[in-house]
Amino acid sequence: MGDTKYDFTGKTAIITGATKGIGRDIASSFARAGCALGITGRSEKDLRELADEARGTGVRCETYKADLSIAEECIAMAEHFVSLFPVIDILVNDAGLSFPEKLIDLDVAHWDTTLAVNLRAPALISKVIAKKMIARGHGAIINVSSNASLAGIEEHAAYCASKFGLDGLTKVMAVELGPCGIRVNAIAPTVVLTPMGAQVWGDPKKADPVKAKIPLGRFAQPSEVTAAAFFLASEGAGMIHGETLVIDGGVNAKLY
Repeated sequence: MGDTKYDFTGKTAIITGATKGIGRDIASSFARAGCALGITGRSEKDLRELADEARGTGVRCETYKADLSIAEECIAMAEHFVSLFPVIDILVNDAGLSFPEKLIDLDVAHWDTTLAVNLRAPALISKVIAKKMIARGHGAIINVSSNASLAGIEEHAAYCASKFGLDGLTKVMAVELGPCGIRVNAIAPTVVLTPMGAQVWGDPKKADPVKAKIPLGRFAQPSEVTAAAFFLASEGAGMIHGETLVIDGGVNAKLY
């Protein structure tokens, strides 16, 4: 995290998956940029800590604990924030998960949970929040996808399927909501060195072969994903709509 050149004073953002990794960096940074927050996650303790941090910057921050693998909780959470905030300007669908396993070992419960959180939840939450935005004729929705939406990754059948689907959902949302003044885009990062990412990819034996395929030779930092979210939420991206912004150091620019 760091200082931001963006000013979202007077704006309100709803952020899912806000207590961990990329979502936490986005939420903290939006708060420092003057944006009021509605944040959701699975841990009351983590939500409370983030809310205290956000309020320390002088912005309003409301919380809602939810398990986004449960459809009813997605809808209840979104309706809760709709009832609390007179206006919602930004929605960041960040919550996501993965259960790495080979296709021949696929656990149907893992498949269902992955698709529910990574794909169904953004659709259900956007359904509710978009109605609030339509009433005002303005808004920005950002779906956090992955470079797993662009190619197959071993042991990530459900995850890749969910992110390919999320990119498709982003385009449908853009077609349907654009005429209502709502811009919809996705961001698709490579490995991001969140605390969990650093733990998983901290072993050079595992990380170095992957980084060798990235022209910039490194993984992404959370702040670099946040910067993309800031841009897409800002008026500077006023004509960017229905796109997936890839943050991968150029790996998808290479054929071999």
